[in-house]
Amino acid sequence: MPKYIVTIGLEVHAQLTTQSKMFCACPVEYGAEPNTHTCPTCLGLPGALPVLNAAAIEKTILTGMMLGCETPPLVKWDRKNYFYPDMPKNYQITQFDLPLCIGGGVPLYDLAYPKDAQKSIAKPGKVVQLTRIHLEEDVGKSTHYDKFTTLDFNRAGTPLMEIVSEPDIDSAEEAFAYLTSLRQILIYGGVSDADMEKGNLRCDVNISLRPEGQKELGAKIELKNLNSMSAVRRAIKFETERQAEALDRGEKLIQSTRRWDDDRGETTLMRTKEDAHDYRYFPDPDLLPVRTADLVAKMKPLVPELPHEKRARFEQDYGCSAYDAGVLASEKELAAWYEAAVSADPSVPAKKIANWVINDLLGALNDRSLNLAECPVKPEALSALVATVEAGKISNNQAKEVFAEMFESGKPAAEIIKAKGFEQVSDTGALEAIVEQILAANPDKVAEVKGGNEKAMNWFTGQAMKASQGKANPKMVTEIVRKKVLG
Repeated sequence: MPKYIVTIGLEVHAQLTTQSKMFCACPVEYGAEPNTHTCPTCLGLPGALPVLNAAAIEKTILTGMMLGCETPPLVKWDRKNYFYPDMPKNYQITQFDLPLCIGGGVPLYDLAYPKDAQKSIAKPGKVVQLTRIHLEEDVGKSTHYDKFTTLDFNRAGTPLMEIVSEPDIDSAEEAFAYLTSLRQILIYGGVSDADMEKGNLRCDVNISLRPEGQKELGAKIELKNLNSMSAVRRAIKFETERQAEALDRGEKLIQSTRRWDDDRGETTLMRTKEDAHDYRYFPDPDLLPVRTADLVAKMKPLVPELPHEKRARFEQDYGCSAYDAGVLASEKELAAWYEAAVSADPSVPAKKIANWVINDLLGALNDRSLNLAECPVKPEALSALVATVEAGKISNNQAKEVFAEMFESGKPAAEIIKAKGFEQVSDTGALEAIVEQILAANPDKVAEVKGGNEKAMNWFTGQAMKASQGKANPKMVTEIVRKKVLG
């Protein structure tokens, strides 16, 4: 059986977070009543003229900066002609030969890969190269029923970035990581909500197979109707196997577009693929070209700290492990929550707070299917709890119990500690009395410690904790035992 090289490219459509549409003043609002946010321009009525949305252009340039793209000094808009019910003008205003962003790349973060693939990443640190990012208008939404189809034009005209990768992706796992990393960066920049469930991040996949040793790419087959990252991964795996089996049978693959059926787990042919000349691109006569120098200068100071930069800072400034820093930096809101907890009390070790966030806070949220915005424990409240543990006022096990109560009730740690009677005894005289009593009753253990078995010291600490019903400060107990036994 011949072996094949898999080559994958992705076309990601990301709706921008603007208040109005790309070429008119209609509001952009998800979930509004159908066909209530329309006007003559976005409905393509005769005589209506488009007006450029400056914020959409700025956000696209910002996206390009985050991804290392270049912005040409002059850009323009074109008409892409095609006929479909959800495109009211029968052409789409887009960009063809002079887009806003050229080149660049998307870094594939290790934690962006599927969990079952994170231990076997083929090319760690890979950056998937981009061809371009262009800005266009979205189409309307078609909803298909058994005997009819409804059209909602609220979405028609929404600013839409198309982010086109080079054929630089080698597997379904890399495609998954690419989408996850790209989504993180878009959210970090505040340019898109990047929510696939709401349709403001959509993806088309181009796949081709060729025998090993052949330089020329195989026929490009495009996959549509992919509405989740896991669906992208499943569709690529299916289509790769389908194409390989067809080539094994001696079939010649042709350039085409296929639909992914997630319920059946297979692709079906939609149409043979058009080329660029089929769309009859030409410059839009109603829109002037745009000089970008001033816009580039305006957006340059707004480039945010990106996930990989934040991860490196968490490692350097807060002493986080590479894994912990990656988890904390993976979501913009989580990183901000963690830093708020750290800044609430700079005396608390930031690494200890990181441990609590990753092991306890995220676990509690996942168990209850809550997002961070719904978390009943505030950053400063967790910081106060960790400070209490670090001060030796309660044990780590007691702190776990206190945290669980904080998460259920929203009460502060101090109030719960008092109600549960967890305040530790730190009075030196009281602790010395407890220790002296235990030492006197266990001369054999004292001899063990004096004989060099310092591990036996822990036994005395444990006995003191029992005698005090867990309220003794363990650090102070150990110091007192050491002083009295070893001098």
